[in-house]
Amino acid sequence: MKLNFLRPAALAMALLVGFAGSAFAGADVPAAGASPKIDAIKARGTLKVAAIGEFPWLPENTSGSGPQFSGPAWLLAEEYAKRLGVKLEVVPVSHETKVPILATGEADISIAPLAVTPKRQEVVNFVVYSRSSLCMFGLADNPKLKDVKTVDDLNRDGLTMVYFTGTPPETWAPTRFPKATLKGVAGSGANAPVEEILAKRADFATIDNVAWPALERQVKGLVSFPSGDDCLKSTEMATDVGLAVDKKDPAFLAWLQAVYDEMKDQVTAEEIKLLKAGG
Repeated sequence: MKLNFLRPAALAMALLVGFAGSAFAGADVPAAGASPKIDAIKARGTLKVAAIGEFPWLPENTSGSGPQFSGPAWLLAEEYAKRLGVKLEVVPVSHETKVPILATGEADISIAPLAVTPKRQEVVNFVVYSRSSLCMFGLADNPKLKDVKTVDDLNRDGLTMVYFTGTPPETWAPTRFPKATLKGVAGSGANAPVEEILAKRADFATIDNVAWPALERQVKGLVSFPSGDDCLKSTEMATDVGLAVDKKDPAFLAWLQAVYDEMKDQVTAEEIKLLKAGG
């Protein structure tokens, strides 16, 4: 049997290529020189994160003891700092400055929860870890809902859906539930038109998925579609939510994404835990 051996120079090159590939694989911290942002963070000794509290993604701790924040965004920020071997430094921001601050370099990451929009994608990159979406709900003892198991089952003649006029569901509902009767009512300041459901003037309504656990606790006898934890993971009229970084350092973004990919289940579990606990 004839064996083929690499020449020494070729062997050295193959080993070098293999090592370089593994050095940047997965969630390993990029080597020095690969990411200017990571080099700066490690030299400084701190990871500067722009933050403003928002439930359930980044609830602020106002008790005066313990970590300043909690939630899935904070869980990621702590893990990033740990893997980089640096401390977390919180940079307070407003809703107006939580994106622009990245361009100035005053923050390395904006962990302030951000809805992903085309306009924002023009100026920053995102690591998406959650979504804002809708659930439907109605009375559990409504005989017209007894055989409804999924959101698709709500798209039928004989059911009335209610929503607040002037809100996104007004334009979304006709395409999602073309067979149902649609009813718009004036906003009341509540999260959802619950009174219409309780008075049996409508069969089902929309509610933000993050608001459903609180409503379920406050008003007994309601049922959601999707049901249980699937409501909290709903994809109905979904908008991605994530943390943001400046566009100038793709190696930094790739590493942040890889760490999230490793922690995805843990991050989702943290959000669901907070939602069930009501913050």
